[in-house]
Amino acid sequence: MSVPARQIRAHYRADTITVYQAYSPQIALPAVAAGRFVAPFKRDRMTWIKPSFLWMMYRCGWATKPGQERVLSIDISREGFEWALTRACLSHYDRNLHGDRTTWSRQLKASPVRVQWDPERSLQLKALPYRSLQLGLSGEAVDRYVDDWVVAVTDITSTVQRIHDLLRGGEAAAAAAHLPIEHVYPLPAQVAAGLGASPAVTAAKASERQDGP
Repeated sequence: MSVPARQIRAHYRADTITVYQAYSPQIALPAVAAGRFVAPFKRDRMTWIKPSFLWMMYRCGWATKPGQERVLSIDISREGFEWALTRACLSHYDRNLHGDRTTWSRQLKASPVRVQWDPERSLQLKALPYRSLQLGLSGEAVDRYVDDWVVAVTDITSTVQRIHDLLRGGEAAAAAAHLPIEHVYPLPAQVAAGLGASPAVTAAKASERQDGP
């Protein structure tokens, strides 16, 4: 079965969805201890959250890149996630969605949330022929993320390192067994259209709540 070009896949439950971020220990450890983001995390900078585990691994190089040595699994409310999706603007101009560049530029400046669709990654971190969503939060969206949406912050660096070690040892099947299970996230048709998402899962299924393991 072919995978739609632009589709949100994530580990989620009835009320929460898991996203990933990678930080230095100076930011990650206080966040884990507090169960939310605290100083030196900076609210005045755009922060990018990623529902795709493997895209996060590509971005942080299995927790080896400077400033990304700690990988965090963050459970946030689906209500908050969908608030962000509803108010998001694509980070690049798409004439099929925006009509003209002026309209897109105006929307981009007004929106507290940006969307990027980047090539999804395989277990070996090779680009796949379909894309994964990233959400950039700024302004009001960051405040809501930190103060209202975050349910739990977990340091999963040891799991990331274990998967990486198995891969380097040629044990791909064993490595894959440690991956989180991600399902297609249902979107209302209007939200999917605004994000430029493929209309595979729309309003008809938006009320379905996948209770992942």
